[in-house]
Amino acid sequence: MSLVAQVIAQSDEADRFLSRTELDKLQDFFKTGETRLKVAQILSQNEQKIVQEGSQRFWKVIPNTPSNSGDSKKTALCQRDQAWYLRLITYAVLAGNMKPLDDIGINGMREMYVSLGVPVSNIGSCMRSLKEVATGLMSREEADLVKPYFDYLIRAMY
Repeated sequence: MSLVAQVIAQSDEADRFLSRTELDKLQDFFKTGETRLKVAQILSQNEQKIVQEGSQRFWKVIPNTPSNSGDSKKTALCQRDQAWYLRLITYAVLAGNMKPLDDIGINGMREMYVSLGVPVSNIGSCMRSLKEVATGLMSREEADLVKPYFDYLIRAMY
């Protein structure tokens, strides 16, 4: 649910007009619209580069991990997951809140990785590497906008 839908739903549920604070939230959301769209474009157009370079950075820090085991199938599956999380971050940026990450990405992911024998902290470290590559492709304003979404996902891994 986007910030707009969320604010409207809360107001409607309380059977009232939007408050000044809610209107200010919406105004801020609309002011950052172009930046959010630019960030989404950068992430989607550079997905492969971000995943490839992010993986390389991650393997320099943590070389002994399933994605770097020499098994091309494991590498491909891990990089597919990285691209999936990158896509979820794009959704969250466009929505203006963490709900897409919560609803689609974080719930149950720890259990999944534990059941697969993947150290969960490795996922957090890998996401940190993806964040470095992605924000390196952006202006300061764009990077500042996307960092909280990466950080939210990274914190969920620990």
